[in-house]
Amino acid sequence: MKIAIIGGGAAGLMAAATIRELSPEHEIFLIEKNNGLGKKVIISGGGRCNVTTGITDVRTVLTRYPRGEKFLNSAIRQFPPAEVYAWFEAHGVPLKIEDDLRVFPQSNDGKDIVRVFEEILDDPSVHVLLGTNVVRISSLRGTNKFELYFQGQSSPLLVDRLIITTGGQAYRHTGSTGDGYAFAQALGHTITSLAPSLNAFFTHETWPQEISGLSFQRATITAHMQNGRSASYTGPFLFTHKGVSGPAVFAVSSLVAFEAYDANQPLKISIDLFPDQSIEEIQTRITKQIATSPKKNLVNAMLGFIPKSFTEILCAQLKLTLNKHAGEFSKRDVLRCAQWLKAIPLHVIARGAGDEFVTAGGVSLQEVNPSTMESTRCPELFFAGEVLDIDGFTGGFNLQASWATGRLAGESAARNIVNEKTDLPLFSGKH
Repeated sequence: MKIAIIGGGAAGLMAAATIRELSPEHEIFLIEKNNGLGKKVIISGGGRCNVTTGITDVRTVLTRYPRGEKFLNSAIRQFPPAEVYAWFEAHGVPLKIEDDLRVFPQSNDGKDIVRVFEEILDDPSVHVLLGTNVVRISSLRGTNKFELYFQGQSSPLLVDRLIITTGGQAYRHTGSTGDGYAFAQALGHTITSLAPSLNAFFTHETWPQEISGLSFQRATITAHMQNGRSASYTGPFLFTHKGVSGPAVFAVSSLVAFEAYDANQPLKISIDLFPDQSIEEIQTRITKQIATSPKKNLVNAMLGFIPKSFTEILCAQLKLTLNKHAGEFSKRDVLRCAQWLKAIPLHVIARGAGDEFVTAGGVSLQEVNPSTMESTRCPELFFAGEVLDIDGFTGGFNLQASWATGRLAGESAARNIVNEKTDLPLFSGKH
């Protein structure tokens, strides 16, 4: 029996490895248009590859997916972050959990992750077709088989099972050009609206460039949408030369992925630098800070509370006299400072590149069985990874979803072939 997998990214690699380890007697065709496997895997996380998350509670993990949370329940419970961690270590890649709960190879080299799959798939029963572009797929009626037509070749490849793991359309230079959407539609599937996700925000205001690189470990970013709704996330962020970026910003960008905004119709956001304190508490802190250094100017008096460079921005935005003695500021001025620090206003006019490469939207989840990843429209067709209408926050959640859905798709396809074989081991030993 023959199984084809279109797309050699995270989901496709895991699907192929799962089939190989479960049913080595069957032929696998892993088809990748790039000249190498796992291109996006290698460059993710700045080349270090954020393999998964260190969060072990599955319910908590599932809350990190603005689209696909319920659908992913079965796949991630069967292959949760802890087992993904164990799988890679068992296959010879030591991992580490960093303070922010992101998981990386100890080597800090994403190539080590891809090398695991290259070793597993180095077998006569596996055909890795690199630099191969699928241009058309036909489902043969009455047979549940598929014909795959390749660019530059006249004869199609006939297979018994098909897994589509082509990714989204973000970062097209990695090969994720949205081909899978066309294949899915040709086989009877619906594609939802598509939008970029996990992006930085470029703002109308130019003052962020004056403090570019200044970061805060805990702040709440809130987007105020035109329909009256809002979306918030609390976490680290930083100012950039064009606006704001960082995990909290990426999360909010994901929550408003389908919101339209530009220079003519900006997206209003606010930043709360002290999410665990009220305006009154901030006001009291500023008052006490000033009382200890009444003769200093406000910039120096606020040291230890907010950075000097940021106090200068605060004064400029509120039109406060920079060199005025701190003790000369009125209660109203102090209140205005507290209010501004709790809701710093910015206007987003464009999206900027983020840490990850994610598309919001994809193959409708209503048309895929979440327990098997098999299409409910086309028998023997499976989907996994970002081609589905699934996306997560930054921090290893998107790769986790790809590993989990890829493994489930591979297991389901192989089990179907081997008469419902159910015992798939966590791993088969080191390679």
